[in-house]
Amino acid sequence: MSIDTKENFTRSNKQDQYIQPDYYVLDDLLTEEHKLIRASVREYVKRELSPIIEDVAQKAQFPYHILKQLGDIGAFGPQLPAEYGCGGMDYITYGIIMQELERCDSGIRSTASVQGSLVMYPITKFGSEEQKHKYLPRLAKGEIMGCFGLTEPNHGSNPGGMTTNFKDAGDGKNVILNGAKMWISNSPFADIAVVWAKNEQGIIHGMIVERGMEGFTTPETHNKWSLRTSVTGELVFNDVKVPKENIFPGVTGLKGPLTCLNSARFGIAWGALGAAMDCYDTALRYSKERIQFGRPIGGFQLQQKKLAEMITEITKGQLLVWRLGVLMNEGRATPAQISMAKRNNVEIAQNCARNARQMLGGMGITGEYPIMRHMMNLESVVTYEGTHDIHLLITGMDVTGENAFM
Repeated sequence: MSIDTKENFTRSNKQDQYIQPDYYVLDDLLTEEHKLIRASVREYVKRELSPIIEDVAQKAQFPYHILKQLGDIGAFGPQLPAEYGCGGMDYITYGIIMQELERCDSGIRSTASVQGSLVMYPITKFGSEEQKHKYLPRLAKGEIMGCFGLTEPNHGSNPGGMTTNFKDAGDGKNVILNGAKMWISNSPFADIAVVWAKNEQGIIHGMIVERGMEGFTTPETHNKWSLRTSVTGELVFNDVKVPKENIFPGVTGLKGPLTCLNSARFGIAWGALGAAMDCYDTALRYSKERIQFGRPIGGFQLQQKKLAEMITEITKGQLLVWRLGVLMNEGRATPAQISMAKRNNVEIAQNCARNARQMLGGMGITGEYPIMRHMMNLESVVTYEGTHDIHLLITGMDVTGENAFM
């Protein structure tokens, strides 16, 4: 490809990007409101994020200025009740927003997912009325940011083994929290942390820990090859005095954090499709522009095979998450169904990224195109909120009734 051709391709890809791969006319299943919200978020991404994403990813910098913008477009908790300052929309709307953000970058979607599904959702579901009114309106606007503390250095796929703990402070008002969490998105800049810890009887509770509480620190994790536009860190608790009023009254045990993960996994299932769509769209455009042996590479059988497989898998994934969204709206979706969608669609995205990278040849590894960035990001997405293997076992247990985890 000549320099002029490459520049024209890159320019057109940025100006006219995000054509919706819709092979089965699935837009007919969406409401006009769904499509208007998608268009609005897509325009925001095109205007504010696409021009900067490659640069901040190369520099491993998080664009902090977008936090308020994400609040303005309704990306934080759009599916949560309007009475607390949230969006009051349905789960399909939430999925669509996550899809459009991840078409740009998984790290940006992760920031929004954590805020909406892992911070705002548990406060909505398990918090007191005082906690809801105190935190949710400001979280929805992006005025304050949160993070979710479950994973520990020695307890990832087995969260029930957590050692972070709290005990009564003896003053009638507080508890004393000790322990550590790691691989926590948003933690270095979060104003609050939703933390899961065991009491003296070994029962898991959730609580809200605020930045500034003595003994609470959030060291940042550096040198990541993946999610470079997302900020990751630890949560360290050294005799942190937490008011008892900050403990969630509405849940005990693993049900609390796992319910939150179900909400997050739903968003990931939609979001991963966004990454797959961007890889497919980039590869399709490139195949029409890249000339080899006197013709566009899209005219060769092996390249058409890759493109055909990509759009087929994306279409299957779209049908999967649309139906799951309907079930979520009706309150009928099961955790196992959500696990299936998360695992399936992340795998689709990984395969699309790999095939697209091959189609672009050497250009596929450069920052001129988003393929390698998506590929690296998806290596985190396939692991967090339940690994690929764990979700397979969840499905296996659901269909056989046999627990392979023990």
